Amino acid sequence: MTVGDHLLRRLREVGVRHVFGVPGDYEMEFLDQIEAADGIEWVGNCNELNAAYAADGYARLNGIGAVVTTFSVGELSALNGVAGAFAELVPVVSIVGTPATFVMRDKRAVHHTAGDGEFGRAAACAAQFTAAQVMLDRDNAAIEIDRALSLCWLTKRPVYLMLPCDVAYQTIDAPDGPLALPEPTTDPAVLARFADDAGERLRAATSVALLVGPEVDRYGHAPQLLKLAEALGCPVAALSTAKGVFPEDHDQFVGGYTGRIGDPQVRRVVEQADCLLAIGTQFADTVTGGVPDIDPGRIVAVHPTASSAGRRQYPHLSMTDAMQVLAGAGARPAATITQARRVTAPAAKPQEGRLVQERFWTRMAGFFEPGDVVIADQGTSYAGSSALMLPRGCSFVGQPLWGSIGYTLPALLGTLLAAPARRHVLLIGDGSLQLTAQELSTVLRRGLTPVVVMINNGGYTVERCILGAHAEYNTIAPWRYDKLVEAFDPAGRAVTARATTEAELIRALETAGDKRDRLVFIEAVMDELDAPEPLVRLGKEMSSTDYHPAGVP
Repeated sequence: MTVGDHLLRRLREVGVRHVFGVPGDYEMEFLDQIEAADGIEWVGNCNELNAAYAADGYARLNGIGAVVTTFSVGELSALNGVAGAFAELVPVVSIVGTPATFVMRDKRAVHHTAGDGEFGRAAACAAQFTAAQVMLDRDNAAIEIDRALSLCWLTKRPVYLMLPCDVAYQTIDAPDGPLALPEPTTDPAVLARFADDAGERLRAATSVALLVGPEVDRYGHAPQLLKLAEALGCPVAALSTAKGVFPEDHDQFVGGYTGRIGDPQVRRVVEQADCLLAIGTQFADTVTGGVPDIDPGRIVAVHPTASSAGRRQYPHLSMTDAMQVLAGAGARPAATITQARRVTAPAAKPQEGRLVQERFWTRMAGFFEPGDVVIADQGTSYAGSSALMLPRGCSFVGQPLWGSIGYTLPALLGTLLAAPARRHVLLIGDGSLQLTAQELSTVLRRGLTPVVVMINNGGYTVERCILGAHAEYNTIAPWRYDKLVEAFDPAGRAVTARATTEAELIRALETAGDKRDRLVFIEAVMDELDAPEPLVRLGKEMSSTDYHPAGVP
């Protein structure tokens, strides 16, 4: 078969059903192959950055995603999205259509280059944020496509495939069998040593706690995590990046752990445990307010391909096997588990006056349903929603480590296509929405029906909490958001609502509950300095860190 058809065949085998991107002349023959292929669909985006964000959102629910861009100008636009996927362990296949092999060999001055015969600059950039980089040709395609996709799956990192425009239709001898995706493996001798070390620590500890991180979700180990927690009977906390991975209505769940900016009760459970099982954790200042105050000597850390117990390292050990030996380390005495204060829905009577953050989030807490996909953009939306209790079966999508605002609106397109049977709720600020607003038109063009709740507070409140509370640089242009939706919606598929009071918010959410066959866009208007308490604390922490030692009043 042809190189392009073999690549599409392999993408289908790993579960890719939609490919995101923007057309360009160096990739168009491959796009013809996509359109002719069964079981895989082209999704055109408004720009390449949005396409990469959409592939990231898709991969978080689907297991893997793909984006196609053109050489240099397209791929560099998409690179921020690919880099975010790299940082947050999201497997995305970045496919770049390049000039023909003879054009690059002869160093011709062609478009999308600097005119100097240099064709490797964009690839050098991509190499910093991808686990593998391949220039495909008819001699290596059969091997290298399989190698790159296997590495993408195994490491949960993006890979970068360059497909010259004269290679896509070249015929190769493709392997007959399906691609066998690799999983992390274990050295039995290492496993035995880890089992002895970790088991001894668990048996000697008077208190044990379990902290859940995002790697559990990326590698599909949530069911095994639940069995581990119940086998140990210990309190369980979760980083916001793993929100919903462990059921938040479970008797053992104490709440979200956000380090020095978080709930003191959850901090005590996590930081004072004699033995802390950190399963798949990945820390960041936006998640824990800096380095957590935990003695490394008391941590048993489990990651996808390696673990540690205190300061002893155990490489070549899969998360599956590590959790299995921890679950069998012996019964624990019953622990007293006190759950942290949860943000719950208020009484039916709304508060008078203009809408405020505290009441907004308590209303949102009562809006979510089991199985929802909740997407929260960085800043006010992420800080407020991560403090809510999600019903069982909900997925929570955010990007706090890379922290690129505007990520979530295109990511919403990806999650919608990855899980079309579920309700999707996007929470986004006006500043974030203005960065990627045009992708709302793609959502509407495809007839998708999410709930979009936009907080209009006149700018970048997350930045105002750090510095420049009244600065002009934190202010954005006012838009008529209802008219924006109307402009993107010539088919009349959307319903808009504007809430300036709690009573109006209640009615808007009721509309969203009733109009499940329409996209519902809710604009919630609040004061520019009104922010969720977790965001206020994070802003103070980041201000102190960013501007130390001089300080800023």
